[in-house]
Amino acid sequence: MQIYGPSHLHGPRAVSPLHTARPSQAAARPESARINDEVDISDAARLVEQLHELPDIRQSRVDGVRRQIAAGTYETREKLDVAVERLLDEIG
Repeated sequence: MQIYGPSHLHGPRAVSPLHTARPSQAAARPESARINDEVDISDAARLVEQLHELPDIRQSRVDGVRRQIAAGTYETREKLDVAVERLLDEIG
């Protein structure tokens, strides 16, 4: 029953059934192309991975080099020549 103010009173009405969901017909869907996931790894991430692959620091070796540098015996002519050769090889 619906009431629209004192002068608009409607009488009883039939009760209608609830709206039911009708099964929809399965529409023929075209097969979509298969989606392939893709991962792009940034240069920074590659650098971090390389850092994780570096060996642990050999503290005894570091301490020995520090002692040689402090004593003035670390830098020899042979070591400097090797360092310069490697630098020139890297530069090209």
